[in-house]
Amino acid sequence: MDPVDIMLNQNHVTPLYQPVFIADTHLVVGYDVFPYFNKAEDELESLDWFFQDPSIPEEFRQEIHHVIIKKSLDYYIEQDEPSLFLFLDYDSHIILKDRGEGLLNILEGYKERGVQFNKIVIQLRDEFPQEEIDAVRVLFNYLKSLGILVALDHIGLKNGNLERLAYLMPNIVKIDLSFLNREGLPQLYRDIHYSLTLLSQKIGATIMFKGISTYSQLHHAWQNGGRFYQGSYLKAPQAEFVEPTICKETLQQDFQMFVEYERKKIQAQIDVALQINQQLKTILAKIDRQDHYDEIIQEVAKACDDFTFRIYITDHTGLQLSSNIEKNKDGKWELHPESRHKNWSWRPYFFENVAKMTVEKRGILSDLYTDIDRNEQIRTFSYPLTDQLFIFLDIPYSYLFEQEGLL
Repeated sequence: MDPVDIMLNQNHVTPLYQPVFIADTHLVVGYDVFPYFNKAEDELESLDWFFQDPSIPEEFRQEIHHVIIKKSLDYYIEQDEPSLFLFLDYDSHIILKDRGEGLLNILEGYKERGVQFNKIVIQLRDEFPQEEIDAVRVLFNYLKSLGILVALDHIGLKNGNLERLAYLMPNIVKIDLSFLNREGLPQLYRDIHYSLTLLSQKIGATIMFKGISTYSQLHHAWQNGGRFYQGSYLKAPQAEFVEPTICKETLQQDFQMFVEYERKKIQAQIDVALQINQQLKTILAKIDRQDHYDEIIQEVAKACDDFTFRIYITDHTGLQLSSNIEKNKDGKWELHPESRHKNWSWRPYFFENVAKMTVEKRGILSDLYTDIDRNEQIRTFSYPLTDQLFIFLDIPYSYLFEQEGLL
């Protein structure tokens, strides 16, 4: 379709509304507005290409943005549901160029007709040039001072710039799951989204997952602190608003299954931790604690051969006192004395875990993480030998894979 056809037939430009659901109540909390063109009866074409084509003049794109915004706000007023949010896309380059003046002129007119600014969400892609980032922050703060909410869109694998996100402090962080077409989501994405979730919590932003097309993606969104959800798995874009409870039953059932699944995983991890705790307690009771550190880890390696591939001892400051004892490719244990005197205090949660072990007098099973040397997902079990000494057992992916709830 030619962009000129769009400009000459603006009466055919029409918004569709995709429901956005909230985790708290499982109800529709608002609508994300999508631009379409009515080519013929019952034949709609998405206008995403129109706004993403840099060869189309900015004036054209801005004008069609305004057409969509005005039509959606007119419909929003007609529905008389002022508690709902309306999510409106806007071109990041245009809003930066005119400092939001064109957009605000429209919104001010609708404010006089009863539209509440705190229910309007302006969605902007994270496409701002770095040299303009200070101006963007000023613009964000100005919009927020008026009560308008700002969402940064297309955050995730490609745009997971945590420094920019922390600096701009949007109200809503939108994470796109549509590119994750496989049912099984790779651990890489989980880690990135988990980091985005933690940062969003720190800056007081709400996480919104979009592009949810499968049950697995909804589970991923729920696991990673999503409060808002949208996608075809729940409801595709519609010409009209839907009943607020349209997905309530589905979400309640799915969330209950998520809770049960997580409960079983946690219980499995507790069971494994208790089992290893008891095993180490029994082993260490037979070992002379006054032995050389390398002798201790060799004895532990023999007894724990079935579930660990690397063992070492540190003191409470993180200084490694033993060698590493590691399995080679043939499954034989080898000592690596060059690892002695390394310091691990830089690791996240090191001192927190040391404090827990000292107080609780029991070991701790770590979260999943990627081992740098083996480039595989592992867990580490930490156990207090004394108040000053701690032994660490690295558990390989192959063992975790065989155990229910450890991956």
